[in-house]
Amino acid sequence: MQVCFTSLFYRSLSVKCLRKFSQSSMSLKRIAVCQMTSVAEKATNLQVVSKLISDASNEDVQMLFFPEACDYLCDNKKDTLNSAEPLLTGDTVKHYRELAAKHNVWLSMGGVHERDEMNPTKMFNTHVIIDNKGNIVQAYRKVHLFDVEIPEKNIRLKESDFTTPGSHVVTPVETPIGRIGMAICYDMRFPELSTALASMRADILTYPSAFTYATGKAHWHLLLRARAIENQCYVIAAAQTGNHNAKRRSYGHAICIDPWGEVLVDCEELAPCYKIAEISPEKLAEVRRNMPVFQHKRSDIYSLYTLSLRKKLLSEHVEKSANQSTSNEKTSEIVTSGTENEPVLVFGAARVPESCVFFKSKLTYAFVNLRCVIPGHVLIAPLRLAERNEDLTDEEAADFFKTIRLVQKLMEKVHNVKSCTVTIQDGPDAGQTIKHVHCHILPRKKGDFIDNDLIYLELAKHDKVSPTQPRKPARSLQEMREEATMLRKMLETMSQEAESPK
Repeated sequence: MQVCFTSLFYRSLSVKCLRKFSQSSMSLKRIAVCQMTSVAEKATNLQVVSKLISDASNEDVQMLFFPEACDYLCDNKKDTLNSAEPLLTGDTVKHYRELAAKHNVWLSMGGVHERDEMNPTKMFNTHVIIDNKGNIVQAYRKVHLFDVEIPEKNIRLKESDFTTPGSHVVTPVETPIGRIGMAICYDMRFPELSTALASMRADILTYPSAFTYATGKAHWHLLLRARAIENQCYVIAAAQTGNHNAKRRSYGHAICIDPWGEVLVDCEELAPCYKIAEISPEKLAEVRRNMPVFQHKRSDIYSLYTLSLRKKLLSEHVEKSANQSTSNEKTSEIVTSGTENEPVLVFGAARVPESCVFFKSKLTYAFVNLRCVIPGHVLIAPLRLAERNEDLTDEEAADFFKTIRLVQKLMEKVHNVKSCTVTIQDGPDAGQTIKHVHCHILPRKKGDFIDNDLIYLELAKHDKVSPTQPRKPARSLQEMREEATMLRKMLETMSQEAESPK
């Protein structure tokens, strides 16, 4: 009997271990980090990329990572610029998209040369993520340009000579292997960028690179391990290696590092090649649980502000359907279509339909917003056109602030919250875009922004027109009228409650 029980015990234990092992294995995400030696000929580089994708996809990887300049690497500015292509209509990215769909894998194409349509003397260094259906999911334009000039050593590498820097930090991208924070090469020397991405819950930081041999030998492993450890993220850095031409040699060592700083794979100086690593959500959670550094940050003493953040694709990276308009949105803050026979109030250069106003006193009015940063985002302005806070009379200022207090109380009641962001952007350097002093009231709930202070970034950009920064979509006049009607009724109820005997 004892033998039988012992046998059953070990058999049960084995089943449990196998089940645990199976569940753990299923949660692992397989990636391939790739290394190559790009040359000036696009066709040659595309053959290398195609072969790496074909081979790695046969090993059940879910995503492949390619280095900066995976499309080409020339030895002079003229050829570099002449070879650049638009992202959407260029042949190179088109081939990448076809390869992703054909082999059913996601691709991180580390830094393609994207033509700058607004400036023929420049291009963008653009990191593109493509899904397994061949769709462009996101594109990040390199923010930090590598500019080094040491005359005594006859060294001059100035990326800014032919590259336009990007304007945004891109929020982490949802992929089958985790949330990816996008960067390129030289960006790794700026820990603020990686910390911003980690604070937005990135699981993986990517640094596709063409690191010079001298700097790579000195700093490559140190910098990348530091970025992994301090942010408790996986780091994946595909790399160029070897001699591209007589002028350029890259360091190599395409690498994947885990959140504890352990190097999982290193391609050393082999090319072309790829190495497979496994991303473990359990490992990620374990490191963050055992050493919760982000919970220990002293935001009451210091803080990191991301000043230009982007979540959506740029408009020039979005394919337009035949019936989709490509024209810019109107710059008017409040729509006027359908209000021809309706009284309007002045708001800078714009006009506010009376039906969108929910409160009006002798000197001040409050109205619903065309583009809301968060639900319940409303505006308050003096009836008289006054550009700055200092332009208000004492009587106007008193009435203005009295209205702010009333509207804040209203919005907190309507949205069942106990906090509001109340802010005035007084002057252009403070983010004011309408030359009419006004106050924003935004009812706040816990967790409505990943980082609480990101609301100021969104507020600064929500109504700006920019070719590189999409605006919040405009609401319909009907939707705005309905909200204003509801707020008027709620104000009446509040007034009646205040007047009724206790």
